Amino acid sequence: MVRHALAPVFASAAAALDIPRTISTDGPGVVLTFDDGPHPEGTPAVLEALARADAHATFFLVGEQVQRRPALVAEIAAAGHAVALHGYRHRLQLRLGGSDVRADIERGLESIREAAGVEATWHRPPYGIYSPAGLKFVRQAGLHPLLWSRWGKDWRKFTTPSRIAARATREIGAGDVILLHDADFYSAKDSHRRTVQALKTILSRLSHAGLDTVLPD
Repeated sequence: MVRHALAPVFASAAAALDIPRTISTDGPGVVLTFDDGPHPEGTPAVLEALARADAHATFFLVGEQVQRRPALVAEIAAAGHAVALHGYRHRLQLRLGGSDVRADIERGLESIREAAGVEATWHRPPYGIYSPAGLKFVRQAGLHPLLWSRWGKDWRKFTTPSRIAARATREIGAGDVILLHDADFYSAKDSHRRTVQALKTILSRLSHAGLDTVLPD
């Protein structure tokens, strides 16, 4: 159980569980990811910034928010971004029984299917923590787990756009997966605004480093 909780923080724990924190890439690509949406303000702002930079991202969506804003999910998919699952509700898997985790994932997948007519193939659990039952069912369902190797810690109340950008791009390299949030439903109020402000800097630094934003295969 402890190894599952440590997986997003310690590379050795994630490796032991075969949960990727990075991607394999033949070129200079990084995966830019956003959790917790769709959000009525944060998601459109992020989509606009990505479009201006001709960048691509993977959105790990929460089913209960998908059902409230299905048109935004369709917009994400139509723009060529990857639609992935974060869960139906934003709950720690370790606090749920196996059947509850399974029901949550199934309901989340169905919400995305109904909203955008697409099948999510990637999954990231809330807080980046899998329970043994959760990880087992994710794989049985044909989903691919994906954590992260870089994060902006943009959910914090007292952070700033410059700190977010610095953390997200520190020692960035090909294959890294960046974690950001386009919503503030489960974090500090208005945190998505700081993320949007930081995103322009992040995209600029990736470009200057010769790194493309790619979708996970």
